[in-house]
Amino acid sequence: MRWLKLLPLVAALILAACGTDKVKGPTFFADSNPQQLSEWHMLKLNGNTLSLSDRVMPYDLNTPLFSDYAHKLRTVWIPPGKSAKYKPHDTFDLPVGSVITKTFYYQLPSGADRQSGQVLRNSDNTEALLKQGGIKLRSVHLVETRILVHRKEGWVALPYVWNDDQSDAVLKRTGDIKQLQLVREDHSAQPFDYVVPNANQCAGCHATNAETRAIRPIGIKARHLNKDFTYTGGTMNQLAAWTRQSMLSGVPSDTAQVPRNALWGDVSFSIDQRARSYLDINCSHCHNLHGAADTSGLLLEPDSPTGPSLGLCKLPIAAGTGTGGRRFDIVPGYPSQSIFSYRIGSTKPSEMMPEMGRATVHDEGLKLIDDWIAQLRGQCG
Repeated sequence: MRWLKLLPLVAALILAACGTDKVKGPTFFADSNPQQLSEWHMLKLNGNTLSLSDRVMPYDLNTPLFSDYAHKLRTVWIPPGKSAKYKPHDTFDLPVGSVITKTFYYQLPSGADRQSGQVLRNSDNTEALLKQGGIKLRSVHLVETRILVHRKEGWVALPYVWNDDQSDAVLKRTGDIKQLQLVREDHSAQPFDYVVPNANQCAGCHATNAETRAIRPIGIKARHLNKDFTYTGGTMNQLAAWTRQSMLSGVPSDTAQVPRNALWGDVSFSIDQRARSYLDINCSHCHNLHGAADTSGLLLEPDSPTGPSLGLCKLPIAAGTGTGGRRFDIVPGYPSQSIFSYRIGSTKPSEMMPEMGRATVHDEGLKLIDDWIAQLRGQCG
């Protein structure tokens, strides 16, 4: 197989993440919640660079959740001697002791400092920064790092907020609000309140089963992870890299059997594939048969059939003012008449979808959904 030729790259990607600081490796806290992010030893600061500790694996998603244009450094650590179990359509079964981190950050405009609150609205380049040895703090604004830790009683979510000098992040179970300004290419600035969710609000997305209310990772699924990642030593499929590091077992040898979501901005995929991938990661954690929005009748997982359950000519059940005066969730051919477009394009808390996790409109994502609706065929009675 092609990735077998890349075995040396796996060692390179791990060693490159380690740096020279061998003071302490990743730490699992079975029942206590450290006040400082640094106590977990998943990430490390070496001078002016944020990098990864030993055996901490970076990863990315085919199509990521939109979060106010923030970049995200995602990592997973699995205790030595243990591995995750592959599932074709559900979240991988990660062993107790596993720790997932997601660091939200922005690039700074040229000449700006973090105190100005100005942050660039541009595409994510986390892979490129890691390939260069880490994220250079002088050019970014670190906002928060969210931790999901798998303990004996289940997954626990902990939000950490970075301090002003970017030397560490502090546990803030009650969340936080940061006043920032998104700077566009034309240098115009859009003020917005970046909201760090409190520990309970994390369940709003991660409790994907409304009955059990158990928190689970969202992105650790085959369809999201089945993609190449540019590590320091070269490029390798993420599932292959995890397998070769004994972090994951059970992946089919025939990669054609592994589900894969489209990259939402890659036009080599069909517009239907891209739109369905976008709706999956942004909406299906609630809009599934067992999710918090199970009573809505709207199912947005990638295998949902095209029809009323996907929103076509479907009357809303409890949208309230979120309809924007529009009758159907999706009117084929007419995004301007579709509730989908209205709610994705809104920032009003009582109307917008998703209903948490953002304070701005994802213009590019909205255009994708509008273009998708515009090419759908059918008539609503």
